[in-house]
Amino acid sequence: MGPHPAVAATRVAVREVLRTLHPGDLVLVACSGGADSMALAAATAFEASRAGMRAGAITVDHGLQPGSTGRAVELVGRLREFGLDPVEALGVRVGRRGGPEAAARNARYEALDLAFARHRAAAVFLGHTLDDQAETVLLGLARGSGARSLAGMPAVIGHYRRPLLNVARDTTRAACVAQNIATWDDPHNADPAFTRARVRHDALPALEKALGPGISESLARTARLFRDDADALDAWADRAAAEVTKDGGLEVAALAELPAAVRRRILRRTAVTAGSPPGDLYARHIDTVERLVTAWHGQGPINLPGGVEIRRRCGKLLFHRPSQL
Repeated sequence: MGPHPAVAATRVAVREVLRTLHPGDLVLVACSGGADSMALAAATAFEASRAGMRAGAITVDHGLQPGSTGRAVELVGRLREFGLDPVEALGVRVGRRGGPEAAARNARYEALDLAFARHRAAAVFLGHTLDDQAETVLLGLARGSGARSLAGMPAVIGHYRRPLLNVARDTTRAACVAQNIATWDDPHNADPAFTRARVRHDALPALEKALGPGISESLARTARLFRDDADALDAWADRAAAEVTKDGGLEVAALAELPAAVRRRILRRTAVTAGSPPGDLYARHIDTVERLVTAWHGQGPINLPGGVEIRRRCGKLLFHRPSQL
């Protein structure tokens, strides 16, 4: 008899990603102790050994809840029981920039990046599922974001891989139950103070009730459809940005000749490069910047999140922080 269907689904998903790597490579699983990352850790431990690879795990202690350090230490022991090695618990200090969710995410990825480099790993596996993808797309829709945001989370970005991006959250939970894997539910995931928690527990269930089942699958499919379009437009914007940049600014006349989708990408990435946090930069901000190109009538400087100021001067858009002016 083969493995439980949910266990098989997680293993197949991991196996497909491991095929893009090489024998002897080390992969690290980012593990919080929740069902998604525990199912991923178990599947990776099983499949990596059969592929001639090494697998380890990293858990990040954000220090935001009582007892978090003890849970992280206990989780290290359980992950080692899977046969994972190395396994580490890394403590981080969470700042305030961008709000609590963004600050915790930034601290977590900084720790994972350091672990990746220190262990000379080939990849870091993240436990995001199809349901996480659906939530990301819905958040993008609510914020009025463009195609890149609606494309959701990429399956591959740099050294990060998301093997379970087409696997439902119910499947990872069933995989843990079938393997008698204990899991821990982060209370922040149910805290309505956090936007994603409200999307998960209020918005998506309301959509399912109003429109019928399958909303998460449809939103995840929307992400896949948008991704090819977004990739093509990003490549065009890469080429065009070099052509419209001159003497430290963007030439307005050249920007005006570009399709809006390409022009807006250039404006956004220039603002981010100047210091505007991408998570705080919404479509309405880029709308205002774009009017300096398409509806110019002598407007003064525009201020963006992160203290970035944009001026139109002598036929150019200049992006600076005030301290740089």
